[in-house]
Amino acid sequence: MSKVYVITSGKGGVGKTTTTANLGVGLAMRGKKVVLVDTDTGLRNLDLLLGLENRIMYDLIDVAEGRVPYKKALVRHKKYETLFLLPTSQVKDKTSVNPEQLVKLCEDLRKEFDYILIDCPAGIEQGFKTAIAAADTAIVVTMPEISAVRDADKIIGELSRAEKEDIKLIVNRIRPQMVESGDMLDMNDINDILSIDCIGQVPDDEMVVTSTNKGEPCITMEHSLAGQAYRNIVGRICGEDIPFMEFPKEGFFQRLKRRVFGA
Repeated sequence: MSKVYVITSGKGGVGKTTTTANLGVGLAMRGKKVVLVDTDTGLRNLDLLLGLENRIMYDLIDVAEGRVPYKKALVRHKKYETLFLLPTSQVKDKTSVNPEQLVKLCEDLRKEFDYILIDCPAGIEQGFKTAIAAADTAIVVTMPEISAVRDADKIIGELSRAEKEDIKLIVNRIRPQMVESGDMLDMNDINDILSIDCIGQVPDDEMVVTSTNKGEPCITMEHSLAGQAYRNIVGRICGEDIPFMEFPKEGFFQRLKRRVFGA
């Protein structure tokens, strides 16, 4: 049975599109048939991360408005034959597709694909409401910073109001040294605030920048720590029991309490 995931975040720049690309490639590496749907209309970047920017002829808006069937708009990945991208427009805005149109599209895609991953715009405006409409599971991406976690909490509330019950968490760009020094939230802090099931803890990794510029997600890079973290996430999505990478345990709130109160 096919599954529809929406990858979302409250704050922009936390690695939502990077996560979408890596999970899509990782699932395809396991032989799953995957389609990535970019709904960040006007600001599309998923094609760049996959190295497919020069192969786009039609987009999500063309499909939604009935100008072409979705199969004509799909772009097959150059390396992974079971991975496809449905790009969006760079010139339209996020109101160009409504929730009903995306639900209908996903119903059609379910007949052909094992996994449908929807790259959601940041924030809680109409683009967000459209992107989450068809999702079975929402993956919230955040960073271990107060502002990003607060925005993630807001997104989780909006998902709950939209009656999305299966909500997962990925924490991106973790810097162990900053966690250890008390300058970055640790997982205990984040879990206390958000209280949802975490399926991924991704360390900050310079190879992510390299992979982005090359259009080759870091999940394919054997020596990338972030790539290993994404491979672990894919395994968990596929039902495997995989332990998390080890990070320092004492976090920001605990250290603040100790410094102020001598605890």
